Amino acid sequence: MTTPTPDGLIVVAKADCPTCRLIEPLLAKLADTGPLRVYVQDTSQYAESLPGTVYDQTLEHSWRLETEFVPTLIRIEQGQEVARTYGWDKAEWRTISGLDELGEDLPAMRPGCGSKTLEPGIAERLELAFGRVQLKSREIDVSAEEDTIEACYARGWSDGLPVVPPTPVRVLRMLKGTQRDPQEIVGIMPPDLVPCTVEKIAINAVMAGCKPEYMPVLLAALEAALDDDFGLHGLICTTMFGSPMIMVNGPIAKAIGMNSGNNALGQGNRANATIGRALQLIIRNVGGGRPGEIDRATLGNPGKYTFCFAEAEDSDWLPLAQQRGIPAGRSAVTVFPGEGVQGIIDQKSRDPESLARSMAESLRAVDNVKLAMAGDAVLVVAPDHARIFIEAGWSKQRLRERLEELLLAPGERLVAGAGGIAEGIPEKFKDKQVPKFRPGGLLIVRAGGTAGLFSAIIAGWAASGPVGSSPVTREVNL
Repeated sequence: MTTPTPDGLIVVAKADCPTCRLIEPLLAKLADTGPLRVYVQDTSQYAESLPGTVYDQTLEHSWRLETEFVPTLIRIEQGQEVARTYGWDKAEWRTISGLDELGEDLPAMRPGCGSKTLEPGIAERLELAFGRVQLKSREIDVSAEEDTIEACYARGWSDGLPVVPPTPVRVLRMLKGTQRDPQEIVGIMPPDLVPCTVEKIAINAVMAGCKPEYMPVLLAALEAALDDDFGLHGLICTTMFGSPMIMVNGPIAKAIGMNSGNNALGQGNRANATIGRALQLIIRNVGGGRPGEIDRATLGNPGKYTFCFAEAEDSDWLPLAQQRGIPAGRSAVTVFPGEGVQGIIDQKSRDPESLARSMAESLRAVDNVKLAMAGDAVLVVAPDHARIFIEAGWSKQRLRERLEELLLAPGERLVAGAGGIAEGIPEKFKDKQVPKFRPGGLLIVRAGGTAGLFSAIIAGWAASGPVGSSPVTREVNL
């Protein structure tokens, strides 16, 4: 159904508006000049004697006319709007109506009232009913007696914490955060290999507690996670600890209020918490990656609730996204198959060489001190540690290269059985110098607060590389 637009005048009004009541006696004069349609938002009794009066009970006509205030006067010629005014402005009403003596006894001007179409929650419901965005997901009826949060638990949509019920209005609001078509398929979601649309992503973003402005970051993170190089299917199904971790670079991190400072890897920041959680809920609710079913993690890690943070970009160190090919000034996400956080405490090193050696010794523990070229790792350098390197002129690249040198180890110490430990690498490496990480397997980011000389290691899935999972970076677009 579309709003009829015959040539003539249209008035949109509501009875509880004093200005609408003020101009009600004038409507008969307007009707005498030609076709007049009056849409009344709140009653069938306003201007009921006029044949062109319509009780706009559903507000469809008011919505299609993009009414913001009442009364609104519109002139239509040849099916097109040619003039509009709102409230009561004697001069404008006379010009649009063509009646030079209209409202002679009325004041020159009176403000109108807000249209009912703009009342909280109404605009979204009208857009859902009459707009071009049509949600395709099946709506679940929940009785008035049933607690909606408990209903989400009962249907298996939760990660163990309460979720926000994804009502159609909330989903529509979430979709406002992106310019992409709600029915666009972002990718095929493992492990069930289900098409994942922008709408499905928005539903889970609502459940996670996201704001609409987080959608571009979440979309980029999901696209990165669905890249074949990331190997999401295997990561979901592994018995090991890992799950997707999101690192964000660029202007969007600040724009949406992400945390790259104090407690960056912890709780308390809505953007960090809910973007990571939304990705995990998509894995669960769209892809079917539920723990105890296809997710066979022996222990898991708390990052399976959420693991997302921004890199601090307020130093001379090159941001991770730029190191990985994203032009400066643009926003990007990097997904990494992260496990838990291993702290590095070194409060005595004051020169870069000592601190690099300290970090290298801590990095040997990734996966196992006897394993090499298995899992990747992210080294998160907090500001007080980073300052030691930066003041000495060490770039990220120089630190990484030095760590790679320090992490070379004699194969005879790492082979299975060496040191009385059955775990280890194959015997063929016994006479070689063995790197701890595969080429490109160590990432360095700067994040955290200035409260101490601490850094952290986030180990990667011990199936890194071509047959497992590699970090993937994607630019953020609206």
